[in-house]
Amino acid sequence: MRNETEMSMLIIFSGLPGSGKSSVSRHLAKRLGAFYLRIDSIETALKNSTLKVEQAEDAGYLAAYDIAKDNLALGYTVIADNVNPVEISREGWRNVAIKQDKTFLEIEIICSDQKEHRRRLEARNADRHDATPIVTWEQVMQREYDDWDRPVLRLDTSELTIEECVERICTQLKRTDV
Repeated sequence: MRNETEMSMLIIFSGLPGSGKSSVSRHLAKRLGAFYLRIDSIETALKNSTLKVEQAEDAGYLAAYDIAKDNLALGYTVIADNVNPVEISREGWRNVAIKQDKTFLEIEIICSDQKEHRRRLEARNADRHDATPIVTWEQVMQREYDDWDRPVLRLDTSELTIEECVERICTQLKRTDV
């Protein structure tokens, strides 16, 4: 079954932990039948491996870029779920798409209501069933996160439901005729 995008592309999610990006990106992947790529899963595996990689961010992104390239080459739409906090990582994702001659859509998920954002983060931490490390509110607030210097589809999960976010993304995909 062909997905709604008609052709493969790279959909790049960005946003702080607890903003709702994983919930939105998972729902979108299911709707599109896309390959879902979660950087936290790769980084956690590296940290828990026999290599015990302490600072897995660089290795996690590099591994994810290659996995995305492989799946784009196979004709899949790839959804990259990651914080993507700095321009160098954002540029890396764009280069993945460009080198595969694929289009890309950059999406930033925010939660502008700080009380709600913190509540979600703390609830997520309490419900952790996997080995993904717990992220504290203080870590989120202190995290380096560059402002965007280019157009991005920004969705606020304090104002939109997951389903509404997915609808807006699908509308954008149709608009850009990808």
